[in-house]
Amino acid sequence: MPDEIKQRLLTWSDQRISKDGVIIIKAQTHRSQEKNKAEALQRLQEMLALAAAVPVPRRPTRPTRSSQRKRLQSKTQRGEIKSMRGKVRD
Repeated sequence: MPDEIKQRLLTWSDQRISKDGVIIIKAQTHRSQEKNKAEALQRLQEMLALAAAVPVPRRPTRPTRSSQRKRLQSKTQRGEIKSMRGKVRD
């Protein structure tokens, strides 16, 4: 296995990967041992295929003016609703 894939697997916070870097896959859905082994191998292959895919780097974008305006309007509206929850004064 290439070192890049190993490093990607080790950075995952997956419960199937131990602290020592050992991958533990448990399969016990079938009654026969051969079918369970085949299912475990299939899951391992899927896991390695996910790790082999190079992630596309995120391009940072800025929020649009209308989205900023909507967010601020909703915040002020929510604040007005919360301010009306106070005690009633005579």
